Amino acid sequence: MNEGAEFLPPRLIVGLGNPGRKYVETRHNVGFMVIDQMATESTLQFADEKRWKSQIAKDSDRFLLKPQTYMNDSGLAVGKVSSFYKIQADQILIIYDDLDLDFGQLRIRGQGSAGGHNGVRSIISHLGTQNFPRLRVGIGRKEGESSNHVLGNFSTEERSILEKSIKEAVLAVTLISDQGISAAMTRFNVSRETRKRKSRGPESSTESKGKAESSVE
Repeated sequence: MNEGAEFLPPRLIVGLGNPGRKYVETRHNVGFMVIDQMATESTLQFADEKRWKSQIAKDSDRFLLKPQTYMNDSGLAVGKVSSFYKIQADQILIIYDDLDLDFGQLRIRGQGSAGGHNGVRSIISHLGTQNFPRLRVGIGRKEGESSNHVLGNFSTEERSILEKSIKEAVLAVTLISDQGISAAMTRFNVSRETRKRKSRGPESSTESKGKAESSVE
């Protein structure tokens, strides 16, 4: 799918994570957290579907999916569900964590490589294509083993940002569904600081003049 092409609303929205109580609050489970928030806002309940190794909820004409394999085998569930319901790849939206984005930052793309994410790599393998949209939620990168970071719990400071980021991710999914991926990219593929500046409106003439003078020095 080309990011500028006509976009069909997603019929299958997948949050990636690891099943089990020990992983519930880990950074690698941000995808699950976004899907859970979507279900909460839509008053949906997940049902266990062992044949698809998944938890799945039906929302009008779309499905919310949480694979219950471990992260590295996420494609197994996505492949089975999309095949059963005859959902094409460009109508599958994948939501997952990204080490290379600042904590809480969102990034939307219409297609692309796995970028080192094993869950996405598995999905590409099972679907036979990388042409599906994805919403990445930044978890930041720390020095040391990346596996320790992604499987670690959120810090107190991170938790203060997390709730807002999850709600923004839900808004991003809504915008993708209602207006298409290009509109969502335009709104959300910027830093949090840039969005804050835009929300404050244009700078005063004095501020603009001051910045212009500073840039000349």
